[in-house]
Amino acid sequence: MRTALIAGATGLVGSECLARLLGVPGYERVVALVRRPLPHTDPKLDQRVIEFDRLGAAGVEFPAATDVFCCLGTTMRQAGSQAAFRQVDFTYVVALAAQALDHGARQFLLVSSMGANPKAPFFYSRVKGETETAIAGLPFEAKQIFRPSILLGERAENRPGERAGIAAMKGASFMLIGPLRKYRPIAAATVAEALVRVALRAPRGVNIYESNDIERAARG
Repeated sequence: MRTALIAGATGLVGSECLARLLGVPGYERVVALVRRPLPHTDPKLDQRVIEFDRLGAAGVEFPAATDVFCCLGTTMRQAGSQAAFRQVDFTYVVALAAQALDHGARQFLLVSSMGANPKAPFFYSRVKGETETAIAGLPFEAKQIFRPSILLGERAENRPGERAGIAAMKGASFMLIGPLRKYRPIAAATVAEALVRVALRAPRGVNIYESNDIERAARG
């Protein structure tokens, strides 16, 4: 039996992933690292309220787990600055991975983004790419990197610009076939399903899943 650790459990993908982890028999315990308590009660769930900027600090206890699900992420608008964005999407993610590795984790699953590239001209995609490179370089037995397209699902916060983009992409989806299929919007629930299914298989090495790969993985 295995223990899952999830960070970002209140987000769009993270909340869906948490629900699935609690429901599958493959994990006997699910540890959620949260900034504030979740409105969940489940015998498998172990909530740990932490400050992510103190990961690795002296005296801060870190739970052991076999598989780590990293659904951390913000937007430039939410972060307010490039430095704040980088802190969440790079610094926190890499610190989480380093701590998990030190405490015996064997697999790390990262929700990244379509277009992630450390040499990208756009800051958002460049940071995502730098994060992927950092995670790929760590000695986990298995590293799973997911690059979903625009995510579909009910968000707590209002994002009018994103809604407009989703509507436009949905309208053009019928034209996105073959190699372009990875650009189709994808449901957060589908990404979460793929995360859990891939985690249970745990293919070794570094594995990257674009949106079309994520859809296939979610179907089993």
